[in-house]
Amino acid sequence: MTRSELNTYMRMLAAKRAELAKGLRNRGVIAIEKTPDAIDEGQFAGERELAIINLNRESALLRDIDDALSRLADGSYGTCLHCDQQIKPKRLEAVPWAKYCVQCQETADRQELAESIEYVEQLRA
Repeated sequence: MTRSELNTYMRMLAAKRAELAKGLRNRGVIAIEKTPDAIDEGQFAGERELAIINLNRESALLRDIDDALSRLADGSYGTCLHCDQQIKPKRLEAVPWAKYCVQCQETADRQELAESIEYVEQLRA
């Protein structure tokens, strides 16, 4: 990978990181609001839950971006963490924080889905 390409990915990652960091500072939507109306309280609880889910997702993405920036710094950026093959440039352009090549990511996603299904089935038992 050329220095120019690495710089392009670094700029993309830095821009996405700044965007996420700005959004993570706005945590006021998680505040617990009390209201005498039970329906409003239920709605506020649902909105809070959604805000927490989004915050968790964005925090995880921020960690992935920081990991990608670390890989850029140590020279391992663009290499799949599972199979050690080069991640295709098209994938890195779409998801610059990608840890895995497409094939390894699909395998990881299937495994995560299977574990999730197994967990739900255990809860139902």
